[in-house]
Amino acid sequence: MENKPFLTPKQEKVLNFIRKRIGERLPPTIREIGEEMGFKSTGTVRDYLKALMQKGLVRRMNNKSRAIELTERASFNKIPIIGTIMAGKPNLAYEEIQGYVDADDLFLGRLGFDDVFALRVKGDSMINAGILDGDVAIIKKRPNADNNDIVAALLDNNEVTLKRLRSKSGKFHLEAANVNYPPIFEEFKVIGKLITVIRKY
Repeated sequence: MENKPFLTPKQEKVLNFIRKRIGERLPPTIREIGEEMGFKSTGTVRDYLKALMQKGLVRRMNNKSRAIELTERASFNKIPIIGTIMAGKPNLAYEEIQGYVDADDLFLGRLGFDDVFALRVKGDSMINAGILDGDVAIIKKRPNADNNDIVAALLDNNEVTLKRLRSKSGKFHLEAANVNYPPIFEEFKVIGKLITVIRKY
């Protein structure tokens, strides 16, 4: 798989703004990028666009004002699969892109691509919720969820697991959808809520 090009934080911000505007069907002008980023000069914007073009992420047609396009390499309409999430015993979800999910097949409403990520499921602890080993879980990034939501949760030891959020006596814990797995009562942090699951046959 092709390596992801290295971007500086500001280059990433410029690219994400372009992605957002193209997602709204209105590619930004150079002036709009400058205003969004707080650049005083349109020349600075052109420098950033030139860097993104050299990295194969955007294209420009000089004779149009809204002529910025994303290349396939920018993966605009693809959600990165950033690792494996355990639906069994918890395990670390390494943020290393393992592939992409084509978002054209998903009904994500007005969610932006900065709002979601994908994790490949490993294990059978969520089998009674219809989530199987090898499925791809699409997660909406958020720091909280409601009782009975299925969430991606970060445990104290930096391990990530996919479980159902349950409340008992005002205190939340994590519960599997398989009687062979005990509930998790240790400290955890919700990092996202399950939106949908993709399964390929």
